[in-house]
Amino acid sequence: MPHWLQLMLDSLGPLLWAGLIFTIPLTLLSFVLGLGLGLVSALIRLFGPRPLAAVVRFYVWIIRGTPLLVQLFLIFYGLPSIGIVLDAFPAALIGFTLNIGAYTSEIIRAAISSVAKGQWEASFSIGMSWGQTMRRTILPQAARVAVPPLSNTFISLVKDTSLAAAITVPELFQAAQRIVATTYEPLILYVQAAIIYLAISSVLSALQARLEVRLGRYGGFMEARS
Repeated sequence: MPHWLQLMLDSLGPLLWAGLIFTIPLTLLSFVLGLGLGLVSALIRLFGPRPLAAVVRFYVWIIRGTPLLVQLFLIFYGLPSIGIVLDAFPAALIGFTLNIGAYTSEIIRAAISSVAKGQWEASFSIGMSWGQTMRRTILPQAARVAVPPLSNTFISLVKDTSLAAAITVPELFQAAQRIVATTYEPLILYVQAAIIYLAISSVLSALQARLEVRLGRYGGFMEARS
């Protein structure tokens, strides 16, 4: 068996284990928490009091205007200087959540804004409250617009988790780095890590395509009813 193939087979288990234990949980938790933060931020921007909306705009401006790697370093290496010490995984989770929250906030805000004002008026005319209108009319329609960019953000997050290696989170990419440090075969190991990231992203892209098809059918059904 060729040396490179044997090395890839030997390292496959540790890389997949690191992805299963750290990369995937970090991705899922960050996206779910960031999505919740983004939804709240978007609603505040659209419907909240001006002072609070200004705070949210400032948060989005800071996060979108600075590199993710710098944000992670500030949380993990910077906060200890003022007495806030976080372990690597929680620090990465906070950093990714704040980052995703800012980007999803803009996506959700644009999606809600794209819903015609007539939908609000029609819901109010049949006696729905603001909350009922939001839950039953506005958010379902906004979801059709928001799902494609949100899905792309999620797929990008899978790849961005490799930055967590810089703050010592033992995820997939750092696992590859550790093996490189003992085998001195960077090309083989980094290609293998890239293939694993590519496989995960490809699966998520296929799921995204199916979800968009289902949402398209649902949207057609709703339009036919109306």
